[in-house]
Amino acid sequence: MLLLPLLLPALSALASAVEVKRRGVSLTNHHFYEESKPFTCLDGSSTIAFEWVNDDYCDCQDGSDEPGTSACPNGRFHCTNAGYRPQYIPSSRVNDGVCDCCDATDEYNSGFVCENTCKEMGRKEREALAQMAEVAREGFQLKQVLIEEASKGREDKQRTLAELQEGKKSLEEQVETLRSVKEAAEKPEKEAKEIHQKKWEEQQAAEKAAREQARASEAFQELDDDGDGLVSVAELQTHVELDVDGDGTLSETEAQTLLGNALQADASSFRDAVWAAIKENYKPEGLPDAAPLPEALEPQPDLPLEQPAPEDDYDEEEEEEGDDDESNEEEPKVPPPKQPADKAAEEDEAEKMPPYDEETQALVDAAQKAREQFEEAEKSLKEMEDSIQSLEKEISFDFGPQGEFAYLYSQCYELSTTEYVYRLCPFNRVSQKPKKGGAETNLGTWGLWAGPDENKFSVMKYEHGTGCWQGPNRSTTVKLTCGKETTVTSTTEPSRCEYLMELVTPSACQEPRDPGATDHDEL
Repeated sequence: MLLLPLLLPALSALASAVEVKRRGVSLTNHHFYEESKPFTCLDGSSTIAFEWVNDDYCDCQDGSDEPGTSACPNGRFHCTNAGYRPQYIPSSRVNDGVCDCCDATDEYNSGFVCENTCKEMGRKEREALAQMAEVAREGFQLKQVLIEEASKGREDKQRTLAELQEGKKSLEEQVETLRSVKEAAEKPEKEAKEIHQKKWEEQQAAEKAAREQARASEAFQELDDDGDGLVSVAELQTHVELDVDGDGTLSETEAQTLLGNALQADASSFRDAVWAAIKENYKPEGLPDAAPLPEALEPQPDLPLEQPAPEDDYDEEEEEEGDDDESNEEEPKVPPPKQPADKAAEEDEAEKMPPYDEETQALVDAAQKAREQFEEAEKSLKEMEDSIQSLEKEISFDFGPQGEFAYLYSQCYELSTTEYVYRLCPFNRVSQKPKKGGAETNLGTWGLWAGPDENKFSVMKYEHGTGCWQGPNRSTTVKLTCGKETTVTSTTEPSRCEYLMELVTPSACQEPRDPGATDHDEL
């Protein structure tokens, strides 16, 4: 009993020495550091005396003999961090005057006093984890709702698609029937229109021929100066505008040529042959060549400035003006000549085809009605085909193992930064637009799910966007994280023309783990 007080200090000192040798070693690796036997480097490269462990000299190539000192450049010091997460730090940070371990064990001999903050850090981390766990729990509940809605939505879309496909067959038959009705109605319409057109053209030709005959008769009467019923060479020569060779005179030979190599022409031959040769250049005798230009006013000499006249003079002038007004009222009013625009309008009206007769109009109305019915049915068929194509495209998308991402389809989410507005339309495209104006830039169109094998639906890839100047086409990687709401939280460009975007969505929430299965802190 007398020896016990003497042995306790010695045993305590021995235990303390062993703990010093194990400084920086994790509890799981304590069995490699036994004071009763030599130490073998953890890489198996050599075996040294246990006394050489943590002696501030590096003996092992892997630095495992100096976990508690900074002797080995590749050594690792283990922070126990009771109450928080254990961690490894490089041995070079041991006793460097900087607190790396929250339990302050890395600064045991630096003279620097570190506060043990592990409990506080552990409390904050547990609160954060609890908050994250609550978000994950609520997000997973929302995910279940989305899965249920997606399942119902898919069933509804498949049912709608089947109905549309069935209705398409009926509508196609209706379109073909209406096409036949339209073609049957258009045939008599076309024939009736052609008959109407032909009659009108014949009428126009007859009226034109009659006008030409009238002009020819008038010209004959004007040219037949002596009234003998014949137009002679001499009478034709009075119209020099008919000059053939451009010398300003109509020679006898030229006149005979215009008369059909004859000396004279009667009214019949004049209308049939001569008029056709001269009508382009012939000018009626009463038609002026050109409107006379107004004579230039002669410049008046400068008159001296008159002094204001007395009031009596003004009265006389007013009386004179009144007399002039009375005389002007007595002059007969001549109606204004017709303007060229009015004449042109009359000619256009005369050239306009008259309305269809009642029978033809009925055929036109029937054909038009058939066309409208056909076009309406054809339009309905096109809209139905577009709806079918849209539904088939949507149903073909991979919206996740249980369709949980289906609600993102046809939706868009924006993130505004200091310079740009980023827009993500899942399963469609990503774009970027400057806030201060400018064209929108395509950052990629939907490509595929690009997550790792164990979590394929955690990453979206959008490819083949607008090309960069002397660079590749833009592309965007979208990382999906768990959250109660759906929102774009960040956008960066880690590499040129390659964008990284984060989308928070309940669909990315996994089923919460069993609290009893969580890992325990190493104490």
